[in-house]
Formats: sequence, C-alpha cells, structure tokens
Amino acid sequence: MPSIVIAQGGGPTAVINQTLCGAILAARRHDPSLQILGARHGVRGLTADNVVDLTAVPEADLHRLGNTPSSALGSTRDKPDPGTCSDILAALDRLDARAFVYIGGNDTAGTLELLRQQSSGPCHFVHAPKTIDNDLMENDHVPGFISAAAFVANALVSIDLDFRAMPGIHVAIVMGRHAGFLTAAAAGWQQSPDDAPHLIYTPEQPFSVPRFLDEVEAVYARLGRCIVSMSEGVQDEMGRPLTEALAGGAVERDAHGNLQLTGGDLGIEIQKALKSRFRKARARVDTLGYLPRGYIGVIDETDRKEAFAAGEFAAQSALTGSGSVVLHYDGDRIEPQLVPLERVAGKTRHMPDDFFAGSSAVSAEGRGYFRRLLPTRPDIFLPFV
Repeated sequence: MPSIVIAQGGGPTAVINQTLCGAILAARRHDPSLQILGARHGVRGLTADNVVDLTAVPEADLHRLGNTPSSALGSTRDKPDPGTCSDILAALDRLDARAFVYIGGNDTAGTLELLRQQSSGPCHFVHAPKTIDNDLMENDHVPGFISAAAFVANALVSIDLDFRAMPGIHVAIVMGRHAGFLTAAAAGWQQSPDDAPHLIYTPEQPFSVPRFLDEVEAVYARLGRCIVSMSEGVQDEMGRPLTEALAGGAVERDAHGNLQLTGGDLGIEIQKALKSRFRKARARVDTLGYLPRGYIGVIDETDRKEAFAAGEFAAQSALTGSGSVVLHYDGDRIEPQLVPLERVAGKTRHMPDDFFAGSSAVSAEGRGYFRRLLPTRPDIFLPFV
C-alpha cells in the first residue's frame, strides 16, 4: 500500500505535535488511500523499520496529542552520511513511500536535501519547520518559538519583580546556539528603560566579560538591580563560543558538528565573575535550560494554530513535490508557503543588524518584532518600590 511517512527531528517543542497532527489529518483528507506511517526517533527509526501506523488514530486522540509537548514519535540528531542515506531511501522504498515529511530545524532540512539529491524514486521530501531558536531562513518566525519566547518573557518579568523587592543582580542563561531571538524576546515586553531585561547578550554580538561587568555595574548603580538575559551561545571577540573559550578547547560536538553547549558551565563562570566584582550584592545566575522549549504551562494559542497549519500544508505539498514549508508574513497575516529545500537546509538565520541597539540592547524595531509575536504582557502594578 502506498504511504506517507512522517518523522520528527531535533529538540522537542511545546507545539511540534500540532504539526504532526496537522500532517496526519491533511493526508487523510487529501488521499484516503495512503497509509500514514510514523518513524520512531527520526531517520534512525526508518533504517531500523521502527515505524508505527498512524492511519486510523482517532481524531479526538490526535487533538489531545497535539496539545501535548515533546516529540510524540521520538527524535534524533543523527546526521546521515551517503551510506546512511542509501539505507534511508531503501527503507522508504520498502514502505512504498510517496512522501517523507520530516518535522525539524535546519539540520533536519539538510537531511531531506541530501535524500532528495540521492533519490531516483517517486518519493517527495518535505520539511515542516520547528525550532525554539527561530533561526530558519525564509521564515518570519518558526513554530515553537512563540511559546518558548512567552516562557522567557514571563520568567524575566517575574525575576524583575523579585529583584525590585530585594535588590540585586540576576543573569538568566537562555538557549540559543547561533541566534539570539529567544534571549532577546523579552525585550518585546519592555515599556520603559527600567523594565527587564536591562542587558541582553546574544551570539550575534561579541561578548567581553570585563565590558559585561562594567555594564552590569552601571545599571545596578542606577536602579539598585540588574536583570540580564544571556544566550548560552555568546561568543568572545575571537568568534569562539564563550563556553568553548572557558573550557580551553575541551568540548564535545554532536553529529552535525554543533558544540555541545551547557548553560550550567557558562553560568558557573558568570557567577564567579559577578561574585568577584560585586562581593556584597545579591547576585544569582540561573540556567533556564530545556524548560522554555516544551513547558506545558506556557503554550501559546497562536503557536498551536500555526504549527498545525504548517503540518497540514506540509502534507498537502508532499503529495505534489519537495520543499521546505515556511511561515511567510505579508505585513498583515501569516501563511505557510513552500520554498526549495536548499534555501533552508543547513543555513542559520541570525537576528538582523537593525534589531540591535549596541552590543547589549534591542532596538525599537527589534522590540516591535517581538511585541507582534508575544501574547499580551501581564498587567503589573507595583507602585511602592
């Protein structure tokens, strides 16, 4: 029986299962003769024939699944080499696959482009977007980002309220390897220069520990507190991730060559620097870690709907050709479109230069972008401090 195969790759998000469910339901509607198969743990499951039949999953269960964070099919960060690509294509051929929809980030798109280039069969390859990093080319923003950004914004507002009551310095280490969108997102809720985050450090701008300490001191002297949002992927003046510089080169990398960042290690070093400079201040560094990317308590409704629509569009597109689904913004509304895989595969979208105001602040244009995406800021009234 001809099939459409769906898999999930890379890190989970709060809404990646919405994309899965959208793809399943769209495939059912557009070609009821297709068997719908899910590959467990991405391409690793394909090569092991580890698949699950999704054809007859009740729609009510799919909607429950869509509202559940994490990757329901399991995930992987495997990077196929030419030999593995041959194994994957052979597995797709055994399943009589007419389409392979792979939900993930730029590395996932890269895998699909490799498969497309090597394939000589009838199978189409479609990438459905997902990442909290918001770093996929051609997209206005990416499913999964808004929910994670809302978590970060809520966290930093909450920390700011805490430190208004008990003055001090706080640094939040936020996920973001090459792009600072998630770290900078809370700037969308700033209403005055006194609102957190007071300083923002992303991978796009060179980071200097001495300059960081000077900037913290200036804010702390002015407000009696300083709330900092810092990407785990901040880089030194030589372009090296600070984590790598601090480790003296003793680092690990994943199958795609990505540095294995650990915000905990960075946080320890930043904590040491703060304690050395501000011996009497209340100073704390917290690593938000994986919490923002799939937090069940903060799942944005717009994010849900857009992730579902991306899955629907991916399945529809997969029946006619290959490509990468992107979220396009026309100045008024968001709609999914299909672009060639090579325009997304393995590429990283960085925060635009005009989103920055210096090395540690977000410009009005940048704040406007985040404000457009974030939900309404909580109503805050704290008049006595």
